[in-house]
Amino acid sequence: MPDFLVLLISDLLALGVGILAGKYIFRQSFKQKEQEAQERAAELIRNAELSAENIKKDRILEAKEKYLRLKTEFEEDANKKRNILQTNEQKLKQREQHLSQMMEQNKRRETELEQLKTNLAQQTEVAVKRREEAEKMLQQQVAQLEKIANLTADQARDQLVDALKAEADSKAGSYVKSAMEEARLTATKEAKKIVIETIQRTAAEHAIENCVSVFNIENDDIKGKIIGREGRNIRALEAATGVEIIVDDTPEAIVISGFDPVRREIARLSLHRLVQDGRIHPARIEEVVAKTRKNIEDEIVEIGERTVIDLGVHGLHPELVKMIGRMRFRSSYGQNLLQHSREVAKLCATMAAELGLNAKLAKRAGLLHDIGKVWPEESDLPHAILGMELAKKYKENPEVCNAIGAHHDEIEMTSILSPIIQVCDAISGSRPGARREMMESYIQRLRDLENMATSFDGVEKCYAIQAGRELRVIVDAENVTDEKAGMLSFEISQKIEKEMQYPGQIKITVIREMRAVAYAR
Repeated sequence: MPDFLVLLISDLLALGVGILAGKYIFRQSFKQKEQEAQERAAELIRNAELSAENIKKDRILEAKEKYLRLKTEFEEDANKKRNILQTNEQKLKQREQHLSQMMEQNKRRETELEQLKTNLAQQTEVAVKRREEAEKMLQQQVAQLEKIANLTADQARDQLVDALKAEADSKAGSYVKSAMEEARLTATKEAKKIVIETIQRTAAEHAIENCVSVFNIENDDIKGKIIGREGRNIRALEAATGVEIIVDDTPEAIVISGFDPVRREIARLSLHRLVQDGRIHPARIEEVVAKTRKNIEDEIVEIGERTVIDLGVHGLHPELVKMIGRMRFRSSYGQNLLQHSREVAKLCATMAAELGLNAKLAKRAGLLHDIGKVWPEESDLPHAILGMELAKKYKENPEVCNAIGAHHDEIEMTSILSPIIQVCDAISGSRPGARREMMESYIQRLRDLENMATSFDGVEKCYAIQAGRELRVIVDAENVTDEKAGMLSFEISQKIEKEMQYPGQIKITVIREMRAVAYAR
């Protein structure tokens, strides 16, 4: 046999032996892996069974706890209901006892009424008999009198009536005269009594409104920040608020001067925020002043709402409530307008109650009587007529409208409330120290100055400062040139000289500021 065949056969045999050995080894490995998988599966099953058992126990415990909780709640609810039922049963028993007592009392009263009816019937019979007897006796007496006097009963009655009429007329005339005199004296005394009691019951303190506010600071170093480089910060603040900021040697204080309380309050709050923030520059000043002005508007609404709630005046239109809040920042002859209106409202309510009238309606009319003074737009109408028109616009009671319009005798009084409002307005304004006439004329002069300047074209804002000795006019830089600004100051000064009366001189300062704004995006 050739060697080639021997090698081939030996290779084939080795290949077969290798294949058989591989199959054997593969089977053994497969069996081992299968056994391991079965063991793992058994272990997983055991673990799952244990987990299921634990979960089952937990669920059973939770169910028991829930059952016990529900049972406790049910028992508590049942006990409460049982107690309520027992209480109701006791109340029913008490009512039954009370009703039985009432029924017994009614029976006794019925018995007493029956006895009274019987007695009344007997007394009525006796009275009828006596009346018949009296009529017979009267007829007999009349007949005897007719015989004696030679007059019939009708003739005697007529003579007696004529005599009594003459006497009654004489006495009635004197009685009416004395009654009228007594009524006049009594009415005067009662009127004085009502007015005095009303004033005493509504006594109020008064404080004259000033034109200066003081802003306190912690140290004088802050003054330099407020003034700014070359005074730019203080100029920006004055231009934005319309007041005069006075920074002098007064320690730890800055004076804010201006005739308009709203402007002074805006300037004071803006300064407070700027000092707290620490960032003081013109752009920041304008931003803070704008936010403060918005906050003041919100505060005005809040003041109006708080006022109507305090006085118990309900159902006012929101615009009227806002105008009532604006009264807090207005004055009438130096007297705060809101305090004046509140006092008039209380006086009117007290006086109306004393006279037996509608106190709530009187209080409403007293609160709104000066509402025309805070109308923000310019008007040629007197404030009483303007207030009446506003009240009509917002659907107020006709009596309230007439009381508002007639409290200065500008229209006829058609309601009994109108003279009450007029009297209470005079009482509030005439209290010692309540008003100062010069203050009102001074503030009106400053307002006229500002209105006169704003009437020119191109004027954006105008502020009267330094007690009216200076008028600062801010113009639109796009519409007013430098040459026109100079001409504008001259025209305003000429118009003031022709149309107004004022002491000393007034300085007109026209401010034209050009700004270029761009955004980097």
